[in-house]
Amino acid sequence: MDILVVGGLVALFILLIIFFYYVPFLLWISAKVSGVSISLIQLFLMRIRKVPPHAIVRCMIEAHKAGLNTIRRDDLEAHYLAGGHIERVVHALVSAAKANIELSFQMATAIDLAGRDVFEAVQMSVNPKVIDTPPVTAVAKDGIQMITKARVTVRANIRQLVGGAGEETVLARVGEGIVSSIGSSQTHKTVMENPDSISKLVLQKGLDAGTAFEILSIDIADIDIGKNIGAQLQMDQAEADKNIAQAKAEERRAMAVASEQEMKAKAQEARAKVIEAEAEVPKAMADAFRSGNLGIMDYYKMKNIEADTSMRESIAKPASPQGTTGGKPSKPA
Repeated sequence: MDILVVGGLVALFILLIIFFYYVPFLLWISAKVSGVSISLIQLFLMRIRKVPPHAIVRCMIEAHKAGLNTIRRDDLEAHYLAGGHIERVVHALVSAAKANIELSFQMATAIDLAGRDVFEAVQMSVNPKVIDTPPVTAVAKDGIQMITKARVTVRANIRQLVGGAGEETVLARVGEGIVSSIGSSQTHKTVMENPDSISKLVLQKGLDAGTAFEILSIDIADIDIGKNIGAQLQMDQAEADKNIAQAKAEERRAMAVASEQEMKAKAQEARAKVIEAEAEVPKAMADAFRSGNLGIMDYYKMKNIEADTSMRESIAKPASPQGTTGGKPSKPA
């Protein structure tokens, strides 16, 4: 009997746990005390639909206490089942109502489902956010490089949060405006004297168009002087021109060397032909001896003429500075 009693108590305890899980009686009492109209059947059906009753009731209580009686339970359930954050949406609606910002439940849920933090957006609408831009490098017309840092004060634009561009687009547009402003300046001294001219020029371009933010101000935080890009470009151009001139001169030298080698080759070829022709002379003389066209006296006479011609050429040559004659050193007396 004791075992049956203990078993019955355990079963009763388990049944009570299951009952209060599917029928959150205490949560219903909390809602009634807070002035939220909701039935136990609705809470039971939330459990069946896999919707947390505590989250729905807590959001309904917060909205009711803030005077937002237009938020319905079905809308909260639908947004939760769609993958939204009902707590953030209700927090954002309450904050917007307190700050007199026009924000409907449909807009808040659309912003939340778009992946943006709607509560943070409402806070940014009340308290503007300051975004520091990365260092932006630009070059003035005189060739001096300038490195600029700016601070952009933005406020969330609730109406353009859905489909509007984010912070990256705003920073990219501000950087583009800074580069354009510095690049149109005649000298870097002008920019250093009036850095606010950059802010004015950038603000006039309407950089917040199509973005989820409204740009309130652009303040130049720091300007540093970088390299002399103009001089560096001129030096690079001069170096490039020098390399081109050297390459062309080397090409001409190579062509001259090739032409010289070609002429030497032609000279060697001509000399070889002369030697070849000279080699034919003894053969011709031998043939002349054999055929009787050349006698021995004619041969000696030709040799005497050659010796006489060689002697005259040797005498006709001027003496060298070392006292040589005919290109050969003279013998001492």
